[in-house]
Amino acid sequence: MKTSIRLLCAALALSLAPAGCARPPTEEMNNAVEAVTRAENDADAALYAGNALARARDALNRMQTEADSKRYDAAKSYASEAISAAERAIADGRTGAQRVREEAAALVAGLGPLIAETDQGIKAARAAELPLDFAALGREFGAARDSSDQAEAALSGGQYRDALEKGRDAQAGLGRINQELSGAVMAVSRKK
Repeated sequence: MKTSIRLLCAALALSLAPAGCARPPTEEMNNAVEAVTRAENDADAALYAGNALARARDALNRMQTEADSKRYDAAKSYASEAISAAERAIADGRTGAQRVREEAAALVAGLGPLIAETDQGIKAARAAELPLDFAALGREFGAARDSSDQAEAALSGGQYRDALEKGRDAQAGLGRINQELSGAVMAVSRKK
């Protein structure tokens, strides 16, 4: 009987030993914190990869909750998930920044010819004495050129979102002018 009690106590001690000796995955958790911090401090990730960054933060929070509850396997799994999501945020941020940079460059490059075309259209409309408010057109054209210049400066300064915004403003202003010119030409041709 003493032997069976000893065996039972030994079995009980062995079954409890892994739980009592389990340790938090400190290295993995520290790596996760560092990865998420790196992603949060990456300007491109913050601007262009908000969803991936949010997933990384969420996994980090879950990791801490699991570690606090001494569920170390789950904490380790969430640490791995946080690292992966943080790395994805940094990669997506780079991709997003490249896409915006290329879009801004293409938009700014297309503004020069559009400005020249619009300028020629205004001059032709003035020469044809079309019934337009040329002072208002001149102001709008000047504003569009200013926006174009600002877009070019933003692009040169690496401020790609600003370059897109200013470039789109210029493009919209030039588009309105060209619509007004086209409308005046059509109105005159109908009268003839």
